[in-house]
Amino acid sequence: MREYYHSELDEVVNQLVTMSDSVQVAVRDATTALLDANLAAAEHVISGDVRIDAMHDQLETRCFTLLARQAPVAGELRIIVAAMQVIADLGRTGDLAAHIAETARRRYPEKAVPDVLVATFHRMSVVAEAMISKAGRTLAERDLEEAHTLPEDDEEMDNLRNEQFRMLASPNWKDSVEAAVDAALLGRYYERIADHAVAMGRRIIYIITGNSPEGEDWPTT
Repeated sequence: MREYYHSELDEVVNQLVTMSDSVQVAVRDATTALLDANLAAAEHVISGDVRIDAMHDQLETRCFTLLARQAPVAGELRIIVAAMQVIADLGRTGDLAAHIAETARRRYPEKAVPDVLVATFHRMSVVAEAMISKAGRTLAERDLEEAHTLPEDDEEMDNLRNEQFRMLASPNWKDSVEAAVDAALLGRYYERIADHAVAMGRRIIYIITGNSPEGEDWPTT
């Protein structure tokens, strides 16, 4: 019976990896919609968020079922609880990708990002995608060393965000207030995507070791 239970836990982890892959693609397509004013890509991300939400609900239900089926021992309970937290992080990241796509759709046929900010947003998207991919790999491969590098990636995202703020507050800013508001919100979306990736890394380390990493680089949410 316990062997079957463990195989069910392994399948939850496998599905989490699949979900992380879907979320990574959503972030990539949302960025394409944003920077290229690509309406088809925006619609694809927005409609695809329904599928990500469905994956979220199915995995969450599966975890509740595993909790209810029989009393899990400490290691099993640790995996289930941490997995449910990762599910939530991935669901929120999918929502953030949809928010980015919605902004692109709202500004179409114009580009939502002024030319002066295109380079920083492109780099933010690269960092965000890489962090989601890394979180998925650490879960699939139980790679603790790679998981511990996520806060370093997040630091680059924070630096890019600060650079954006400096540009928005500069007296040389020539675009509209509306464009500045859009840019500030979009930058926040990418920043939050990175935060969720770091949170996933923290939870994955907990799944593997039973201990949560400590320190200011590891936010609790």
